[in-house]
Amino acid sequence: MQMLRWLLYPVSLIYGSVTFLRNKLYDWGFFTPYNIPGKSICVGNLSTGGTGKTPHVAYLAALFRDRTDTVILSRGYGRKTSGFLWVSEFSKSFEAGDEPLYYARKFENVKVAVCESRAEGVRRIQREHPLTSLIILDDAFQHRAVKTGFSILLTDHSRPFYRDHMLPTGNLREWRIGKKRADCVIVTKCPKDLDLAARNEIKKSLSFAPEKVFFSRIAYGKPVAFTQERATSVNVLLVTGIANASPLLNHLRQSFHVKHLEYADHYAFTSADIQEIHQKFDTFATEPTIILTTEKDFMRLKDRVKEWKMDQYPWYFQPISIEIDEEEEFKALIDSYVDTV
Repeated sequence: MQMLRWLLYPVSLIYGSVTFLRNKLYDWGFFTPYNIPGKSICVGNLSTGGTGKTPHVAYLAALFRDRTDTVILSRGYGRKTSGFLWVSEFSKSFEAGDEPLYYARKFENVKVAVCESRAEGVRRIQREHPLTSLIILDDAFQHRAVKTGFSILLTDHSRPFYRDHMLPTGNLREWRIGKKRADCVIVTKCPKDLDLAARNEIKKSLSFAPEKVFFSRIAYGKPVAFTQERATSVNVLLVTGIANASPLLNHLRQSFHVKHLEYADHYAFTSADIQEIHQKFDTFATEPTIILTTEKDFMRLKDRVKEWKMDQYPWYFQPISIEIDEEEEFKALIDSYVDTV
């Protein structure tokens, strides 16, 4: 692994230099970003996926859904369409992407849109819904073509950006100096027993204003059946198509015997995949077992339940949310931005 890292280092250096120059051209004014009128919050990271953007965007949407006319704008990663599109609960995952569909089905009074160009997306939103008072941009930290009012930078507790490396050696999409564009940092997927000394050590390593560093952890709800229900279960056949299933896997192993079928992030399941999953499930037939998937994967599967005969098996999805340490201080920081004239 170390030898491969050294071999890839020149590529990382070139990639990092290109992104650094691009960012500097924006900083020096050679490129002019579109300043989003009104209030806007960006949720993003310095690395590739897996830091927990989706539940944090959902947290913000829930926080402001009754106080503002809010729109979530996403790229719609993995969709088969292009350009600007409004997303509704009746949209399909191939049209909108997993995360936007998740938001649209979770929040009745929050509008959701997708567009590859965040600037074009913002303009369409403001043109078609001029009363919009808050736009939440999902995964737009590297999109310098738009300038948001407030930026939240996420970093995974298990692999914080200060211990990561530039692509392809590591997972960083830009150098760590990019953190300076953030208004606050949230260290995500923290263990419940993260004590004060450990949090202070992380704050020191982040080299970021300590009063603007927060820590969040995943809260797991009770699995929800979307086909057959089982009164009890000792086994879980876990099916995931997300970037990092380790936290969920560790959580489930505290209560169940778990067999994990892991697919690529944003994986497009096929009928053959489901048939294989059902065959694997049948090997557990002598003991109470459920098939569990993530809520994002559920968005891709729910429209195929009858077609793929999933209703003949006990399929569940795992709802999650986040909990933020010093939540009142975090809310006060966000409110101080959103509520200012």
